[in-house]
Amino acid sequence: MNKNEALILLRAKGFKHTDKREDILELFEESGGYLSAKEIQTALKDAYPGISFDTIYRNLSLFKKLLILEETELDGEKVFQFHCTEHHHHHLICLRCGKTKTIEVCPMQDLSKLDPDFKVTGHKFEIYGYCKDCQEELRRSHVKTERAGVH
Repeated sequence: MNKNEALILLRAKGFKHTDKREDILELFEESGGYLSAKEIQTALKDAYPGISFDTIYRNLSLFKKLLILEETELDGEKVFQFHCTEHHHHHLICLRCGKTKTIEVCPMQDLSKLDPDFKVTGHKFEIYGYCKDCQEELRRSHVKTERAGVH
């Protein structure tokens, strides 16, 4: 999914095109990873000084319902990214920057052998950690802290 596909889908489903919706979708297109409602509000505060969490969540909920966005939870907070439509896959998710990387391996083939009588109707598999850039940034900040004598 991308911004243009999302806007076409919104129109096809009878929803109005608004500048706020387009700007929210633009943020997802630029991010390449998960965003929280707070990050969206912060990014849009200059263009829409009075934008509320309610407005953001209402749009996020609509986008999720229409399968424009998918949702997960990081550190107890709901975060969203464009829904993956190309094929079945899973994600590595950076806990620091929210960027995702597609992994093609699906553990369900092996897990289905545990109970062949259980009918799986859906699943979600996510691996959390830190991307290479964030590992380096965390390492640098740790070294600075040690040099400053802060523990």
